[in-house]
Amino acid sequence: MKKPDVKVVLLGDMNVGKTSLLHRYTERKFKDTISTVGGAFFLKQWGPYNISIWDTAGREQFHGLGSMYCRGASAVILTYDVTNWQSLAELEERFLSLTDTANHDCIYALVGNKADLTDLKAQLPLDLSGASPASLSGTGLHKQVPREEAMALYERILRYKGLDEKSSLPAEKMCFETSAKTGYNVDTLFETLFDLVLPSILRKRNENLVSPTVDLEEYREASARRGKTCC
Repeated sequence: MKKPDVKVVLLGDMNVGKTSLLHRYTERKFKDTISTVGGAFFLKQWGPYNISIWDTAGREQFHGLGSMYCRGASAVILTYDVTNWQSLAELEERFLSLTDTANHDCIYALVGNKADLTDLKAQLPLDLSGASPASLSGTGLHKQVPREEAMALYERILRYKGLDEKSSLPAEKMCFETSAKTGYNVDTLFETLFDLVLPSILRKRNENLVSPTVDLEEYREASARRGKTCC
């Protein structure tokens, strides 16, 4: 099995669509899923690099596992449902503290899923050619979370982490609205993050070159030769 170069973690309340987002990106399709139990691991090859993506459970009984999955993460995708205000509030109240075990330079993205329920342009499926959003049916549910509220939470996350807002990535770039059902903005989300974690991958590889793994067999042979010389 290939060794991951970097870790990306999805966090968020149950039923916001974390697993569906991951299936849409990795399998190019949408399917109804049951709630994740504990966590699930996917390995994505991106160019010459291997990126592990961890899908975590949103249920409260699995809450304690979140910090374990976040340990050593280079990016965290904090996911909410644009039709459910409480799902955004839960990110700050329950899930943000779990990221304390992530890397100190971890990148955070806020993702409002189920945009197809509130936004006409998000209703256009990826594989639907020749159609326009105007020809699609009207939106069915009221949008409870304006993008501005997500951007405000992103800025609070930077303050919580003690990061300089001026030198950090801007909220406009790190707050997304997606639809796992139609594929709207899903590729953009993951590929933007993969581009941003590339420095972490390169730094990790350079550290491995500077501090290579010790070959214990060579060490034992060298020790035996030194021991014979001393005798």
